[in-house]
Amino acid sequence: MMRPIRQCLLLGATLGCALAAHAQPRPVVVELFTSQGCSSCPPADAYVGQLSRQSDVIALAFHVDYWDDLGWRDRFALPQSAERQNIYARNLHRSSVYTPQLVVDGQVDSLGDPQAVARALSEHRDGVPVTVTVRDAQVRVELGAHPGAPDSDVVLVSYLRHALSAIGRGENAGRNLEEFNIVRGIRTLGTWQGEVRGFDVPVS
Repeated sequence: MMRPIRQCLLLGATLGCALAAHAQPRPVVVELFTSQGCSSCPPADAYVGQLSRQSDVIALAFHVDYWDDLGWRDRFALPQSAERQNIYARNLHRSSVYTPQLVVDGQVDSLGDPQAVARALSEHRDGVPVTVTVRDAQVRVELGAHPGAPDSDVVLVSYLRHALSAIGRGENAGRNLEEFNIVRGIRTLGTWQGEVRGFDVPVS
């Protein structure tokens, strides 16, 4: 069973690229739940593009699939994105899901309020030394020690940095959408309990 998302350690890896080492203070994690079929979503997608240029933010766009029967099938939609959003709805005591939904550090959600991100950046953020490298056909994730940390799921997210999509039908018909940090895979690697630990993941 998945633990509450606020106790997940979320890692990002760009598709086909080596990435990244994060030390303290940790980046703010911003998750956008979006769809190409949603006419209110393009400004939020653009905001993710702005955030993606900040080294102190991990911004990810999770395309949900429940818009696909409403006129346009989103080529980036994943069932796992909708599942993740539904877990947030339960954790944050929301009666339903919606797009665009911006979730900041798993604790605050909004339609895309920049102030929520600014507040998170202004707060003290204990971090965990994390290194993610991609070599040959394998991703190596290494976590440093953090005594007293709560049990957490380690989640590896692969994403596409940038895409342009021509929309033929639905609420955004005729528009060319620019999208950023589009999640293409979500994988739980295991549990971390504050100890030094490594994970090796084959690139599929």
